[in-house]
Parts: sequence; structure tokens; C-alpha cells
Amino acid sequence: MQLFEKNNTLSGRHVKTDQSTWDQVPDDFLLRCPKCQRVIFRDQLDEYMTCPSCDYGFRISAKKRLEWLVDDYEEWDAGISPADPLHFPGYEQTIAKGEKHSGLKESVWTGKADFGGQKAALGIMDPTFIMGSLGQAAGEKITRMFERAIAGKLPVVLFTASGGARMQEGIFSLMQMAKVSNAVDQLKKAGLAYIVVLTDPTTGGVTASFASEGDYTFAEPRAMVAFAGRRVIEQTIHEKLAKDAQDAETVMRHGFIDAIVSRQDEKTTISWFLKNGGRHESGN
Repeated sequence: MQLFEKNNTLSGRHVKTDQSTWDQVPDDFLLRCPKCQRVIFRDQLDEYMTCPSCDYGFRISAKKRLEWLVDDYEEWDAGISPADPLHFPGYEQTIAKGEKHSGLKESVWTGKADFGGQKAALGIMDPTFIMGSLGQAAGEKITRMFERAIAGKLPVVLFTASGGARMQEGIFSLMQMAKVSNAVDQLKKAGLAYIVVLTDPTTGGVTASFASEGDYTFAEPRAMVAFAGRRVIEQTIHEKLAKDAQDAETVMRHGFIDAIVSRQDEKTTISWFLKNGGRHESGN
């Protein structure tokens, strides 16, 4: 994230300094919340990496999320990695950078997890791996997760975070939308629940397919949820979008999301829904 202008409010104190002073501040020392614009000392953030002012969840890796989301887990298909079907220039270097940042071989982590005693198949898309983009290997991992869930009679919980289909794989990436959606359909035919948690950002072909097919759809506060980007929409309709048009709260008001759930509450919320199927008993 970028550093800050010459004047900023830090923890209630107004600070005046010149740009050369800010340039000496380490990149990871201060953060600016992209939603409420508060400037935050990194050490003010807890393990959930949420803004103390607006509860926005900063983008985190799948492995970081696992640290507080579940009690126990078993990883599946860790060795599946991307191919380069189009021999796209620089793609191998892009993949290597994604592996370094995320610690994964693809943009999604999959496995079996325990949410407060409730077992489920779990997928976590990782925005630190080429912005969680959907390629062949990612689609294969997610599809296998659904197939394993059906075989093991497990519900599925999927955390989405994606810039959409991966351009370096062209039509091969777009085909993953239908492939995963078919796996979702098979899970539902087997009578198993599918819970989606939309995180920042969930966009493009992922939003247009399996991210919008859950039995229960939750989202983190202030997460960007959209199909096309703001600039594309504005250039198409020749109008300015409202500042919050693509915030999860706005999307929920229009009926596409069931509830906004803070990271601190995700484990207990998911556990409750896995246990009760999301249905309140009479009198509760």
C-alpha cells in the first residue's frame, strides 16, 4: 500500500512533516485503510487484520486466514500447479512471484477443516497469488474439493477472493466457471450445504459463477463485490458510480448477500450454520 500525504491524523494526533520524512518510513510500518482512509500503525492490527475504524478486512493470504479460522485442517491437492497453455510472455515469472508471496502453488488452498467441532470441505482463494485469479489449476483444485466433499458427505465452505478469470490462460480459464458450477450442482443434488464467504475483492468470472451459487452467502465488511470494475462500468454507462456501489453492504441491500460477517465472528457463524443448516428452531 502507498504511504501518506504530508499531513495525516495518526491515532488522534495531527502530524505535520515533509515528504522526505515520510519517504524514510518503512513500507510495512503504516497502512491506510482503502475504505475509511484511516492511517494505521501496523502493530495496531490484531491477528484478523481488520481496520479498527470501519472493520474492513485487509487482504491476507490463505495460510494467514487458516491461523484463526479453524481448529484443525488437512490440506488437499497441494501439488497441483499452473500450466502455461498459451505460452504467455512472462507468465512463468508471474507464477513464481505468486508462489513466493502466498506459499501456495496456485491461487486457492483446499482441504478438510474443523469449525468448532463441525467438519467441512474448505476452500480459500488467495489474493496474494496473482490476485486470486481463476486458472485451470485453481479450477481443478476447487472441483476436486467438491468431488471429495460429495464422496465424504461433507458440506463445503468457500472463501472467495479474485480478480476474475486469469488472462494468461485465455479461454482455458473461462471454462473453469462452468466446470466448478457443475461441481456445485452435483453437491446440491447430493443434499449437501454450500456456504460462500465473499472477501475483498470478489469480482469477474468468479462472481458470475460459483461465488454466487451458495446456499448461504456471507461477506466481510466493506469487501468489494462486483462483476466489472468501476472504470469499465463508468465508461460503458457514461455515469459516475456511487462511492459505495460495489461494497458488500450495498450488494446485500439488493438481495445478493445474506449477511455481513466480521472476521472475528466467521468461525462461530460458520460452525452454527454447519450444525443447524441455517434453520432456526421454533421458538428460538
